[in-house]
Formats: sequence, C-alpha cells, structure tokens
Amino acid sequence: MSLLVETNVEAQAIEAQAIEAKKAAKVVSLLSTSEKNDILKHVANTLEGNVSHILEANNKDLEKGREKGYTEAYMDRLALSEDRIADFANGLREVAELEDPVGDILSNWTLENGLQVEKVRVPLGVIGMIYEARPNVTVDATGLALKSGNAIVLKGGSSAINSNQAIVEVIHKALKTTAIPQEAVQFIASTDRKATQELFTMKEHIDVLIPRGGGSLINAVVENATVPVLETGVGNCHLYVDKDAEVEKALSIIVNAKTDRPAVCNAAETLIVHEAWLKENKEALIDKLKAQNITVHGDEKAVAIFPGAEPAGEEDWANEYLSLDIAIKVVSDVDEAIDHIDQYGTKHSESIITESKETAERFMKLVDAAAVYHNASTRFTDGGALGFGAEIGISTQKLHARGPMGLPALTTVKFQMTGDGQIR
Repeated sequence: MSLLVETNVEAQAIEAQAIEAKKAAKVVSLLSTSEKNDILKHVANTLEGNVSHILEANNKDLEKGREKGYTEAYMDRLALSEDRIADFANGLREVAELEDPVGDILSNWTLENGLQVEKVRVPLGVIGMIYEARPNVTVDATGLALKSGNAIVLKGGSSAINSNQAIVEVIHKALKTTAIPQEAVQFIASTDRKATQELFTMKEHIDVLIPRGGGSLINAVVENATVPVLETGVGNCHLYVDKDAEVEKALSIIVNAKTDRPAVCNAAETLIVHEAWLKENKEALIDKLKAQNITVHGDEKAVAIFPGAEPAGEEDWANEYLSLDIAIKVVSDVDEAIDHIDQYGTKHSESIITESKETAERFMKLVDAAAVYHNASTRFTDGGALGFGAEIGISTQKLHARGPMGLPALTTVKFQMTGDGQIR
C-alpha cells in the first residue's frame, strides 16, 4: 500500500472516530450532574485498579525515550508512577465534586409580549485535544470534557503513545458499564502528522480544538486549523524584583518559581532585577542560585556580577528553558521591566515582588498576561492550585476563555425562548 493510500485510509478512520464522538456527545449532554459525577468516580476507581497495566505501557515509552536521548525534563513529563496515577484519579474525583456549569441560567428576562428569554450554559459538543508528552492530560481532559457534557477526541504525542493508549483502554473499560458510551472518548493512535492534521479541518464534526504543548505544536494548530481553536500558550514567565522588594520574600519566591517543578509552563524562566536591589543583595541571590544549581544566562550587567554566568543571546530572552536555567536582566525601573516582558513574554504568568503598592499596581495593570502576581510565585497558574480541579490547559488568548481553563471554559451559551404563540 502506498504512503498516500495509507494516509487516506488513516484520515478516513480519524473522521469516522470524530463522527462517532459527535453521536456520543448527544448522549453525554443529556446526563444529569449526579450521573456524570458517579461515572467520573467509577473511572477513577478503575484507573487505580489497573495501575500495573498503565505502568507497563509507560515503561515502553520511557525506554524509547532513553533510546532517543530525551532530556531529563522531558522524561519527567513523560514518566508515570503509582503516585502520579493516584493523583490524576483523585483529580477526576475533584472534578466530580465541582459545580456543574451545564444548565446554568446566566440571565433571564421577559419581553413586553410575554416571551420568556433565558441565556443558558450548554456543552461545546466535541472537543479535539492535541497534546504532547504528559499522559496525565489524557485523564484530565477526559474528565473535564465529560463533566461539562462533551465528547472528546484525543491526539497525544508519539512519545507517550503506549501510555495514552493504555489509559484510554482503562477508561473505555470503565465506561462500558455506564450511561456514557465509550465512543465519547476517542483516541487517535496514529503517529502520522499528515493524517492527524485532518482534525484541523473537520468543522462538521469537531467544535473546538485545544492544543497543549510546545510552541511549534500550538503554532501549527493555530495557523492551519479551520476548526475554532482555544489557544493555550508556552510559559516564558518572568519575575521582576523591584527596588522595594523584601529580601527573604524575594529569594523564597525566586527559588520556588524556578525550582519547584522546572519542567512545567508556570515555572519562571527570566528574572528581571532592579539594579538598586541587586547592588544591595547580590551575594544573597548568588548564594541562593548556586545552592539550587541554577545556570545563569545574563545581560552584560548580570554576567559581571554572577560567577560563571553565560552571556544571554536573543534566544535566551525568548526561551522556555523547562530546566534549571534562568535568564537574568538588570533594569533601572519598573517600566523597563514591563517593556522587556512586552517584548519577550508569552502572555502566560508574570510576577512583581515589591512592598510598593503603587509600583505593584502599575505593573499589574500594564503587563499583558493571563495571570499577574504581586509577591507570589508564578507556580499558582494552575487549575488545581486555583480551585478549578483539573484543567484542560492555560489559555493565553483573550477570546472565550483566558488563564487556567476549567469546566466553564468547555461550555458555550444558548438563548432559550419560551412563548405562548407569540409572532413577530
């Protein structure tokens, strides 16, 4: 069979999966909140009961990753354990406890002619989820999609193909005994990029695409899709230490934002420091960074101060390191910090550390990002940390949803009108 024929066959198979998901979405949309909650808890229990099956598949992916020389950060995102499986099972239980947005009446009124109008939250329909590396996204996205009354078509990265396939097998096993048809959760097992790009243009079957991963993946979806896209973004997150920052508070936040989990999108990648603060506290900052084995990439002023610092190039200011590397920029005021963020930020998460309310207010109003912090780590830009339960991604766009996307972001609105024979 030629490559072209194989690709066409795969594309047809993917379209068939999308069609099945659309049919199943109708069923899911009719379920009550209690039915959906019970099903999510059952899926969680089934995942915990099939840990060995999932870990066996994950080991295959890890072995391939070692053969291909994946970075330590990438391997960390790929790896599963009993604890991590328990975590995402508990994430499903947390989603089950969240308030169901479906059916919420956002506003209502009655026209002069007696026609009753309601603006109601309803499911999006079929969500296409395209993502990389992290197998937990398979569970998180499925849980949020089902709780919000949607079906989902999952396309994970080839590096986690075995893990994702095993997880979906377990989810299907659980759904067989519930009111949700297993067709509501579709997994595309193809590793052919050309075939899976069919998802980009299936407007008649897919209601929205959500890409989650690196910049190249997100850009590929945004630039090529005709299906509406809920754009998530990479996290080139900045910490700005102002001249009025309290020393110990600043050092604690820097260490947490950079080292707690370096390989995640809400970790800090660039440290912007006011020159006056740095002059007074450089030894303390140098000691903290050295103790954490952080590699510094700095501008001219930073290289002159930090031992062993590497000169930062243009790519460093734009880089999402996802490792124990940090770029350091020395500035003379808050406006210079804001200008740097405007130029290199990804509109994800930015933080200012200062005891000046006036400076903090200026920073928070002028910085364009989905999440802006004052005296806190960027690591809180996360659905779980903010009380949403599992998240489907962090939106860095401005339409429909922005920031960590929980259940409400997976719904739209419908105007429902009830009359008694009114005509116009």
